[in-house]
This record gives sequence, structure tokens and C-alpha cells, in this order.
Amino acid sequence: MAGGGTPGVRRPATGRRFRGAPLLLRLLALAALAAVVIAEVVGGPNEEEQAFRLVVARQVARFPRMEPQDLYKLVFQGAMGSRHAGLDSAMAREWLDREIAGLQPGSGEAVLDTISANGRMVRVNLRPYLAAGGSRDALLRAFVGTARGFQGSEAALRGDLDLAERMADARLLPFSRADLHAYLEQMRARGYPAVEHSPGYEAAYRPAYRVALRSLVP
Repeated sequence: MAGGGTPGVRRPATGRRFRGAPLLLRLLALAALAAVVIAEVVGGPNEEEQAFRLVVARQVARFPRMEPQDLYKLVFQGAMGSRHAGLDSAMAREWLDREIAGLQPGSGEAVLDTISANGRMVRVNLRPYLAAGGSRDALLRAFVGTARGFQGSEAALRGDLDLAERMADARLLPFSRADLHAYLEQMRARGYPAVEHSPGYEAAYRPAYRVALRSLVP
């Protein structure tokens, strides 16, 4: 399953996608990050919300073609982890080996992306992790250990999604609040499922990572 640490269906974001030249997307993303940094200096959201905004703003700056579906996936993983209760280690190894064998070149990736406001949950990006000599077995243990041991909170997920909508209200995201709200309503109606990245995000960035607790990653 390419592109992430959670299972689910691939479903395009509801509503209009943000369109425009790549440079404009990048400028918008950088402006969002700058706005968050300024807010941190002059006041505004509380500390928890500020930490959440910084996580999202960094992702938007790096991945300006993010759609509502991709933001939902980010927030979901930050709150719920890899969500593979009862994961079979042999299956997880087969899945990881298959994905590594099919990796395509990428650029500009950090080894770790923090995806929760408290800093506990990360995405371990396979390309830079392996290029830096990271152990496949150690990553597998971190992924499986997170899946089996981390208890996500739907209440935390709902709270973070509310914070995401506040960011859309403040025009800190590369899509409208209406588009985000429409997508999140679908997810609420379906009981907050795990999802894949949007096709546009997959094509632009070829995401390949595992979600794990930072404390378990070597």
C-alpha cells in the first residue's frame, strides 16, 4: 500500500481543488508559515493550537499541492497513529519490503516529519531514512510497536480537525474552508476512517513513509 502508514480508501477531496502555478502555490504556503510564526510572536492562539498550526504549516510549505484529503490524513495519523491493531509482523515486513523495492526517486525530504502537536508521532520517510543507513528491522519494530501499543483518541482527532478548520478560516491553507468542511463532513458520516493520500498528492510527491512514535524510532 503506497503512500502511508494507515490503510483506507483513496478518495479525492470534495469540492474545487486549489489551482495555480507551482510558484504561486509555494508562495501561498510560505505565507501561511510566516503568518503562523508572526502569530507566535505577537500572540493569538493558545500554545496547543500554535503547536498544531506549526505542524500543519510546515507540511503545507513543503507540500503546497495538499488537498483536504491529505490534511485529514495528516491530522488522523497525528491523533490516531498507524492504527493497525493486531498487526501481523510478517505481513508488515512483506508490505515494507514490497514498498521499498518499488521506491522511486524523491527530493527534499526530511528523515522525520513531526505530525502531532505534542511531538510524539512522526512519519519516517523511507527514502532519506534508508539513504542515511537506517535499519529496516528497527523501523519495522517501531511501526509494529506503535500499531500495537498506541491508543489513539477520537476526541483528540475531532479537536484537531476543528483546529484545522480554524486555520482554513484564517486562510492559512491552500484550499477554502468550504472545501475542507465538505470533506470533513464526509469523514464524520463515515466514522472517521483511515484514508489514502489524494491522487494529486501521490503524483506530485510520491509519499513513502511509516508512522511511528518518535520514542520508538532509532
